[in-house]
Amino acid sequence: MSKVGMIGLGEMGSAFVRRLFLAKREVVGYNRTKAKAEPLIKEGLHYAATPREVVEQCDIVLCMVTDDKAIAAVTEGPDGALAALRPGKIFVEMSTISPAHIRELAEKVAKTGAALLDAPVSGSQISVEQGKLLIMVGGDEAAFKQAEPILRDIGPKVELIGSVGQAKVMKIAINLQLAVQMLAMSEGLLLAEKSGIPRDRAYRMIADSAVGSPMIGYRGGFSLEMPTPALFSVNMQQKDMQLALELGRQVEVPLPTTAVANEMLTAARGLGYEDYDFAILFHTLAKLAGVDADPTKAYKSA
Repeated sequence: MSKVGMIGLGEMGSAFVRRLFLAKREVVGYNRTKAKAEPLIKEGLHYAATPREVVEQCDIVLCMVTDDKAIAAVTEGPDGALAALRPGKIFVEMSTISPAHIRELAEKVAKTGAALLDAPVSGSQISVEQGKLLIMVGGDEAAFKQAEPILRDIGPKVELIGSVGQAKVMKIAINLQLAVQMLAMSEGLLLAEKSGIPRDRAYRMIADSAVGSPMIGYRGGFSLEMPTPALFSVNMQQKDMQLALELGRQVEVPLPTTAVANEMLTAARGLGYEDYDFAILFHTLAKLAGVDADPTKAYKSA
């Protein structure tokens, strides 16, 4: 295949494109805000004026946008991706949206004769850059085999786990744990800090202990210094928590820790932290604990 399409050139989409460049792929891309694509254009991206133009030029098109509304914006209408899909083309939807919505989109894609793969990811742009991204895929096995080499260019861990919608379920099941883990780590860290153990030392002990995890290893450190810009904002994380709570009600699975973590994200938004990485949960809890934790300043032990 001569060209790969990429609709959505935000932090993750841009990271995908750069991985495809490393694999010597030719990429045609579109973003609703063209200014965000300018650096990629300078690096060799062929920019398309509409999602439809991306699909017209490519047999396999990846899509990574923020939410259901953004999906509709790039797929519907005369300039949308659906207008150019036809037999032989594969639309790989990688955003985090509800299982119900991706199944509805799959039905629309099927009417064009094309195939849809449901392919959300686990990891951040750092994971993409380091070649450690996990890609979960739902959909037709034949379509998966066609798209798999491209997906492996982006992230080496790629697995077909079931039908369309099941990959989104898996993504939601993973993402709810990010905030839950971050909140639990924050509780332990603040317990240690208020008992006289320097925050940086306590964090190292937690990260190196039996409760350490890859997520705590790279995001827990944001309790010492917040990243700019956010890797995954409070608003984005809360969207995923609400998807989890909705799914939990549908399949009758209680999600008590998810509900508590979601409420703490609401508290973070109430403090004006919505644009920070969701690791701001530490600073939110610190305020309640009476600990001086200014997210605009790096922590320095006494």
